[in-house]
Parts: sequence; structure tokens; C-alpha cells
Amino acid sequence: MAAHTYKVVEIVGSSEASFEDAIRGAVAKAGETIRNIGWFEVTETRGHVVGSKVQHIQVTLKVGFTLEE
Repeated sequence: MAAHTYKVVEIVGSSEASFEDAIRGAVAKAGETIRNIGWFEVTETRGHVVGSKVQHIQVTLKVGFTLEE
């Protein structure tokens, strides 16, 4: 197995539906401009409440990708 060097960036995704949708949306959007994404880590979760109802769910992710040779 070859050695790799990775870079990690932090992104925040949001969804009106679920944490999973927020994660999937954030990773998909990052994938439009970042190549070789290999993993993510959820580092923070939070939500926005209006009138005692959850309006948005937010997740902060660390996204790791392999640097090109």
C-alpha cells in the first residue's frame, strides 16, 4: 500500500429534514470542488429553533481528501 498525504478542511451543512441529509448534502457539495474525498468526521451538531420548532439542523464536518501526486 502506498503512503498518502491528506488535507483536512472544515465545512458546515444544513437541512430542514435530518442530520443525515445535512451530512450528505455537505459532502456532495464539497465533492463538486474537492477531489479525492476519502472520509469525514462529524465534529459538532446543532439546530435552529423558531417558535419551539426545529427549523434547520446543522452539522460541522471535517472532510479529508488525498493530495494528488
